[in-house]
Amino acid sequence: MENSFFIDSSFLSEAALKKKHSLENDPSTRTNPMEYMEGMEVIDSDIRSKVISQMDAYDYTQYTAQDVQRALENTSCTIEDFKALLSPAAEPFLEKMAQKSRLGTSHHFGNTVYLFTPLYIANYCENYCVYCGFNCYNHIKRLKLNTEQIEHEMKVIADSGMEEVLILTGESKTASSIQYIGEACKIARKYFRMVGLEVYPVNTKDYAYLHECGADYVTVFQETYDIKKYETLHLMGHKRVWPYRFDAQERALRGGMRGVGFSALLGLSDFRKDALASALHVYYLQRKYPQAEMSLSCPRLRPIINNDKINPLDVHEKQLCQILCAYRIFLPYVGITVSSRESKEFRNGIVKIAATKVSAGVSTGIGDHESKYTGKESTTSEGDEQFEINDSRSFTSMYTDMSAEGMQPVLNDYLYI
Repeated sequence: MENSFFIDSSFLSEAALKKKHSLENDPSTRTNPMEYMEGMEVIDSDIRSKVISQMDAYDYTQYTAQDVQRALENTSCTIEDFKALLSPAAEPFLEKMAQKSRLGTSHHFGNTVYLFTPLYIANYCENYCVYCGFNCYNHIKRLKLNTEQIEHEMKVIADSGMEEVLILTGESKTASSIQYIGEACKIARKYFRMVGLEVYPVNTKDYAYLHECGADYVTVFQETYDIKKYETLHLMGHKRVWPYRFDAQERALRGGMRGVGFSALLGLSDFRKDALASALHVYYLQRKYPQAEMSLSCPRLRPIINNDKINPLDVHEKQLCQILCAYRIFLPYVGITVSSRESKEFRNGIVKIAATKVSAGVSTGIGDHESKYTGKESTTSEGDEQFEINDSRSFTSMYTDMSAEGMQPVLNDYLYI
């Protein structure tokens, strides 16, 4: 795989170092994050303005214990109730929130928990996102799997018993073209009953093509809904264009995808406002596309290669639990995913309260499933990981543990007829 179009290589040239320094220290060298780049589809939608106006006006310090109590007593949860449940005033009510959340989860989802695994097929990236291990200036081992290697990795995963896979790439249209991702979807359809995508945002026609290739679901992390903060974190590349990323789920639904997932990366900005915006993004799209399946995840920052300063120090487990419970109370029918970024103990507990889906047998590296799943030496070269995971349980261990917790592990609930 030639990588001459990437800044990342065995070392940075003097010109690359100069550009990196300029991007980091001189805002005038960066493009406008609200200005679309050539080829980016602009759709006519009012969702964005609704979400941002609510987020900008949200002053969580104004909510009181009485507001929280009222929200918990209401049979349905309004936007104002949700804002109260996200506020600091709700922290003493966490046990009551968990009880209400657990009842809602049990009522709509029973005691089931869905299992899936991610598969990274390439880690080349053309963005400079300062918090991400794949960013184009980070010196890591880059790798792109070919179709034979993708099929081998998928077979190893499928042989373990897994029936749902989430395909991921770094954000590079050059290395991971739409056609390349489409071929991966076609291969995945041979082995899995459910195929999800977490790749760079694309236009409606591209989502339609990927759906035809076999993709069911698209997840896009907005990272943070705080536009000013977003601008300081995404210094270069297509990902810098904030509104194009925001509208990705709606374009995916217009392209025929069955479902879409949403998330902010907690710890990048004010986590309460990001949690509010994430949920409202779902809330408004639910009303516009009532036929679609929607889900939320709630990841926190994790350490990355060559950067030991990125840690989720400002969002603790109690606050994360509060957010997840508030999500469940506000959006009772939405799936909630808790990833391997969180600890075994936290995930074992939260599936009984609010979460409906967890990953298992996780690797955020490239081409290493054979070594991790079978213990054999991998026949595929391995590329570096995007971030460090916390819960490294295998599919078998996760299935056993979920059963021991009184949950019913589900591998797939969708039939093609």
